[in-house]
Amino acid sequence: MNIQSKGDLVINGLGSSNGGQFNLVKLNGRGTVNSHLECKKLECNGSGTMLGSVMADTVKANGNARFKENVESQNITVDGTAKFEQNLNTKHLKVSGKATVGGKVKCEEMNIHGYLTVNGDCETEIFKGGYRFTIGGLLNAEQIDMKIYGECKAKEIGGQTIIVKQHKGSFVGMLLKSFFKTQLETDIIEGDKIELENTTAKIVRGHHVKIGPNCQIDVVEYTEDFHQDRNTVVKDAKQV
Repeated sequence: MNIQSKGDLVINGLGSSNGGQFNLVKLNGRGTVNSHLECKKLECNGSGTMLGSVMADTVKANGNARFKENVESQNITVDGTAKFEQNLNTKHLKVSGKATVGGKVKCEEMNIHGYLTVNGDCETEIFKGGYRFTIGGLLNAEQIDMKIYGECKAKEIGGQTIIVKQHKGSFVGMLLKSFFKTQLETDIIEGDKIELENTTAKIVRGHHVKIGPNCQIDVVEYTEDFHQDRNTVVKDAKQV
């Protein structure tokens, strides 16, 4: 994005802007951008509302950010709270706080260490983390490496390598988890190599399938090899 010659937009108190092109946009107070916004860096440290679409190299939501239209960015980091009411398109998405997407997400790499809710599909090359998330449609990724810490849900999951493990945290974290459901729930999982723990699914399909402890699977369909832990439930397993 070649807008180096543009100025900055900084709102420290209560204010608004009509949008446009900027180098840096920083919302430290309660700020509103009323139309389409293009910038190198968007940083929301207070409460910010973007009424138009956003195109930015970097988006950081440290406070409370709300995006009414589509967002396109190279890097998006959510350490606070962010609500994307439409679609989200980015290369790298990192969520350590809480993020909600009303549409679909398309990116290259996702790192989820907070709370993520996506109403539509989620398409990425690499999916890591998985503290807590809910995906209303399909989670599709070449590599999925989940360390679930709370309740995680997706309608369907597809990929090449899918690994789901229970997060191994501190002793205090283990005590806290005893009060919450720590499990992945989905209808269908399809992949080449699949390794699961703490998972509930109706159908699991893959070439190499390993069902670890604390799983409840209705049907497993595999083409190469299958292994089942003794502390898990698989109602039916068949080679196809």
